[in-house]
Amino acid sequence: MAERDKAFVEFVEAALPSLRRTAYLIGGDRHKADDVVQETLYKLYLAWPKVQRAGNPFAYARRMLVNVAYDGGRRPWRREVTIAELPEYAVKGGDFAAGHADRDEVLEALRALAPRQRACVVLRYYEDLSIAQTAEILGCSEGTVRSQATRGLETLRKAIDRRRSPAL
Repeated sequence: MAERDKAFVEFVEAALPSLRRTAYLIGGDRHKADDVVQETLYKLYLAWPKVQRAGNPFAYARRMLVNVAYDGGRRPWRREVTIAELPEYAVKGGDFAAGHADRDEVLEALRALAPRQRACVVLRYYEDLSIAQTAEILGCSEGTVRSQATRGLETLRKAIDRRRSPAL
């Protein structure tokens, strides 16, 4: 295996779980997240010598991932129609969803955010990046990150509150 390929494989092995998690949180769907990660890794491999010279391959990969996630949503052939409720599945030992209700509630509310807000919230609060790091990844100002994250959190709070206390 060439030295270039070896370095790339080592990077992918270390970064893959985080890239998958970020793609899932930004896109809201595991299958789309896998597609986004796959396309990101393909593009990253093509640019690997340049990425290595830049000195921070993980930041570069994360930026590419966000761009690929945004671009994928713009392509009409990739858009899918989601449904409000999942089909019923038989589960042994009780209600499968009971243990995941809070997480699912947050993920559903997260999916309802605008793409930029969702990316800001995921990068800032889930990936625990600074405002400056988030701004660099998204290619925007720190003020934009602050405002988008604030609006995104407020929208999440309202959506979760509405679900927990439905109108009478």
